Amino acid sequence: MKKNEFIQLVLAAVVLGLAGISPNLFAVAEAGIATLSHLALSFLLPSVILIFVVTVLARVLKYDQLRKQIRNGILAGLAGTIGLEIVREIGFRLGGMPGDMPKLLGVLILDRFAYGPSFWSNVAGWSYHFWNGAAFGIVFSLLVGQGKKWMGIVYGILVGIGFMASPVPRALGIGSFGLEFRDGYQFALTVTLAHIAFGAVTGWVIYRMNKGMPDILTRVRQSFVCPVRKGES
Repeated sequence: MKKNEFIQLVLAAVVLGLAGISPNLFAVAEAGIATLSHLALSFLLPSVILIFVVTVLARVLKYDQLRKQIRNGILAGLAGTIGLEIVREIGFRLGGMPGDMPKLLGVLILDRFAYGPSFWSNVAGWSYHFWNGAAFGIVFSLLVGQGKKWMGIVYGILVGIGFMASPVPRALGIGSFGLEFRDGYQFALTVTLAHIAFGAVTGWVIYRMNKGMPDILTRVRQSFVCPVRKGES
């Protein structure tokens, strides 16, 4: 394996790990392990900063594919979150959600649970919410490369299932998968449809922007497996 290829794979693995931090912090907080305000300072901000440091480093070292996959993942995830929010907001207005999730996130991040939402807590909550979408986009971009459009939908459904199976719904008092909320299906239906929208948009954007880019596993396989030369058995 060439040195530059090895460094790119290491950096890609680092970014995958860093991108996986943010979406898990809410679940960790709702599990009672630590407050979201503490986790945001200790893990969220450092992970965001380090992702952008790696992106700048990739630009300096001319690792264009890695830089583009990170950038494209962020853009795709942000676009996907807009799609998610359209569906989630409709579901929320129709009674399919127990509360306005971004506002709740902001209250927890700024430790204002006893006081309720404020302008800055809403800014913090929405920022965290959209960064989670960007983080999921980065993971998807690096894992699938260009991929196929349908992969985004599958990815979105898996993300939604992970959210519903996490400690969050139980902490909200609606049980796993929200089965204790209203008639037992509204929450799960809203979350699933919202994440299908997220996955569909994210997958489509990645398919368009990651033209010809391989997934990380293919790159590892191509780097470690030596091709057989002609005349060799």
